[in-house]
Amino acid sequence: MILLKKLLPVFLLAFVAMAGCKKTKYNFDDLHPTVKSFFTIGNTELNIDEAIHFKNASLNAESYTWDFGDGTTATEKEPSKTYITPGTYTVKLKAVGPGGTGNYSKDLVIIDPNAVIDTDKELYFIEYGSKLVRKISLIPGSAAETVVNMTGKEAHGMAYDSVNKKIYYCDFQNANAGKIWRMDADGSNPVEVLSGLSAPYGVALNLAEGKMYIADGANVSRANLDGSGFEKSFIPVFGGALRAIGFNSKTNIIYFYEVNNEDLYAAKSDGTGAGKIIEGAYGYGIFVDVVNQKIYYDDRRKTGIMQANADGSGIVKIANVAGNRGGSGITVDYKDNKLYWAETNNGLIKRSNLDGTGAETFLSGVNNPRGMFIK
Repeated sequence: MILLKKLLPVFLLAFVAMAGCKKTKYNFDDLHPTVKSFFTIGNTELNIDEAIHFKNASLNAESYTWDFGDGTTATEKEPSKTYITPGTYTVKLKAVGPGGTGNYSKDLVIIDPNAVIDTDKELYFIEYGSKLVRKISLIPGSAAETVVNMTGKEAHGMAYDSVNKKIYYCDFQNANAGKIWRMDADGSNPVEVLSGLSAPYGVALNLAEGKMYIADGANVSRANLDGSGFEKSFIPVFGGALRAIGFNSKTNIIYFYEVNNEDLYAAKSDGTGAGKIIEGAYGYGIFVDVVNQKIYYDDRRKTGIMQANADGSGIVKIANVAGNRGGSGITVDYKDNKLYWAETNNGLIKRSNLDGTGAETFLSGVNNPRGMFIK
């Protein structure tokens, strides 16, 4: 009974307090309007060194902060901005008003209208059956065109000097009287820079040291780029028949393909340390991928295009070649990471991703395509 008397006043106070409260209705009409941040661009083109005009389309805001994505800002309602460097910039607008804060952003791509964009890569190749050097743009839908007629100068391989803009072209028309020709990239000004070769099937360039290496019968021959300093038996291969050669400018390693004993060799740029790195491979084409440190070569015993590490390990067949005659020319387009190769007897130039996926015919109806490069 005593406990009840003590608790009763507490209950009465709570009841009175509850009875004294009134329920009120919240008036949303008294709230400030919501702030919305938004802008548009007045320019039709977004070029460097030209003012861009921003149109502020925000609602219910009283102050504005702009971030132009290049470290500069502004607080005007509708500022103008000039970019001096091409690129992609994220422009942000923060709008603030009594009703809160709004944020909006948009990416702007600023370009240099005078920039020269290197998009038109060209594939050069030998059309052996027609005695021509031809080229074709890598842009889809392009047609091949003749660079120069080389009638009387039989060739299997050629190389491009990207520093001096010159083509080096093998000529094995006459046995034991082979030559190397050099010409401008448009086929003009042909000059015989080297003679006295056995059967030059391929040429590779060491631009840093000013040397060329030639797959020449049973030898790797060497000379300066102007043909002087000729060393016919720079690297002899007893009983050999060399058909392709490549050079790794990052490691200073020469690669060459010998078909009689069916081996692929490597040696240092000074000719020392020559040895087989892949045995039992029979082919006529090789390309050294200096970017990814891979070698691509054709192996007609395996009827395909092969990929290996620079030391000859990790051999993988990445493409089949119908008719067992392919790879007489192999090259890589580093812009799009595409591998190109010639299928000689099939009259095709094909391409794929560097791992062989996505293989497709790039050019058909080619009269015996051979050595190639991309510039």
